[in-house]
Amino acid sequence: MIAFLFEDVAYRLRNRRVLRSWIADAVVREGYKEGALNYVFCSDERLREANKQFLNHDYYTDIITFDDSVEGVLSGDMMISVDRVRENARGLNVRFEDEMHRVLAHGTLHLAGMKDGTEDEKRAMRSAEDRWLALRPIGVNVPRGTR
Repeated sequence: MIAFLFEDVAYRLRNRRVLRSWIADAVVREGYKEGALNYVFCSDERLREANKQFLNHDYYTDIITFDDSVEGVLSGDMMISVDRVRENARGLNVRFEDEMHRVLAHGTLHLAGMKDGTEDEKRAMRSAEDRWLALRPIGVNVPRGTR
């Protein structure tokens, strides 16, 4: 089950049904089964608070992932800062929706065991994100800007 939840932001995620299908398909293509995947959209301040509370990290980030996966079934909560995704999209000169989709993929790939701490891991993560973005259906597969 894929759920999109909203905490303290007036953000409206478009194409939810199509996005659920895209995520579910990508999860299967990665060799996993879909479990309970919760994407929680919130503000910078809310995510920073959670980052401090649960991970002892006192900084802003675009996503934090809480992994509940077991035996090949991806499950977990992903908190996403809409503010940070918007700022990153501006700084990278890409569409906000493209950056949001990349972050959705990024969090789910963390649940699949991918890391991004080293340069090699970052390259592998970026490649996997690009693979996921290429799988988006026509309704959400919008042209990507340069990155």
